[in-house]
Formats: sequence, structure tokens, C-alpha cells
Amino acid sequence: MKKCSVLICLFLISIYCIAQDGNAGINEANQKVRSYFASGTSLMYAVGAVLGLIGAVKVYSKWNSGDPDTSKVAAAWFGSCVFLVVVATVIRSFFGV
Repeated sequence: MKKCSVLICLFLISIYCIAQDGNAGINEANQKVRSYFASGTSLMYAVGAVLGLIGAVKVYSKWNSGDPDTSKVAAAWFGSCVFLVVVATVIRSFFGV
């Protein structure tokens, strides 16, 4: 009976120790992920700027060639750039970075 109770106590202590390390690991992962949000949002702004330039060149070339769907292409490129900027801003404000 003593052996059984000692094994149960050791088992419970080991579970408690594992749970403590797990919480520390989760907190560390949380901090690391939050540290990437600032650079991630800056990257999204940069991608939006590059897409905006590419879209402007594409719309300009369509406009000069006289394509009738120039406004549709312009709206699509502008919408994608606005979407990237809005997503980056929402991520930054949501996670408090």
C-alpha cells in the first residue's frame, strides 16, 4: 500500500511539474509571436506599396492601349492594396503592437 501511495504522489508531482513548464512555454511562445507582429505589419505595408506600383504601371499601360476594362482593373488593384493596408492596421490594433 505504501508503494502505491508513493507512486501516486510521484505521479501527481510530475504532472504538476510538467504543467508548470508548459505554461512557461506557452507564455514564451506568446511573447515571441507578438514580437513578430511589428515586422509583419511593416512587411504587409511594403508588399502593398509594391503591388500599388505594379498595379499603377499595369493600369497605365492598359489606359494607353485603349482597353475598355481599364476602370475594372484599376479598381481591382486599388482594392487589393487597400485590403492589405486595412489588414495590417487591424492586426496591429487587435494585438496591441
